[in-house]
Amino acid sequence: MLVLRLLNVVAPAYFLCISLVTFVLQIFVFIPSMFRDPSTTPLFSPALLHGALFLFLSANALGNYVLVIQNSPEDLGKDFNLGKGAEVADWLDGSRSPGSALPGTHFCRLCARVTQRHDHHCFFTGNCIGSRNMRNFIMFCLYTSLACLDSLVAGMAYISATLSMSFADPLAFLTLLPHSISQFFSGALLSSEMFVILMLYLWLGIGLACAGFCCHQLLLILRGQTRYQLRKGMVVRAQPWRDNLQEVFGKKWLLGLLIPVQNVETSYCRQKEK
Repeated sequence: MLVLRLLNVVAPAYFLCISLVTFVLQIFVFIPSMFRDPSTTPLFSPALLHGALFLFLSANALGNYVLVIQNSPEDLGKDFNLGKGAEVADWLDGSRSPGSALPGTHFCRLCARVTQRHDHHCFFTGNCIGSRNMRNFIMFCLYTSLACLDSLVAGMAYISATLSMSFADPLAFLTLLPHSISQFFSGALLSSEMFVILMLYLWLGIGLACAGFCCHQLLLILRGQTRYQLRKGMVVRAQPWRDNLQEVFGKKWLLGLLIPVQNVETSYCRQKEK
């Protein structure tokens, strides 16, 4: 448990550090050195267009990241007045409270709260993912993967021009790291160039992981299921996939694709107001 709590603090700091390094490399290294075309007008210059694209992706990733943290799942244990003993043990075991009619609720040991439609605990946000922040979490994964892909392409163009190498061969990227390590220790490669090469593989890994996680979450949403329910083998209520998508993304889903917006009101909140 101590290791998990430490990871819950270190992982968000690690993500923010990687984001800062990516921003500095893109704005101050890749764009000024790779997009120089004096023949184009300043308004439609490749540097300005690429910079605007990267800032759009980064702003959406960071904005949804903040909303995931800000929209913490509600502590349903306070509303159900869970006491001590058997009921708390039920929550700790991952089962529902006897007095609860809400499926998929779960007690998180790290957050010390009972959340509705609990999906999982995300260490990179230091928060549980549930009904209130699921949409923002998916948008965060989507734009993070796109920002990493954009940085990967720009970084490969920078390395290709700096080291005068070509990535036309599919095996060139796979052999880049071991070849660069040997050149670095022999003194033929600068530390700054080696750092960019290491960042290329880091962007690739983060981008693929976020893209895969986003696709997996979308498949679960289409089925009306969460990762917690899938892991526990819980039977979910069958309803059309359109209703499942609308329950997470809301009717104004297109707005959430363009700008970071707060998640739709949860069904549990609407039940309490009634």
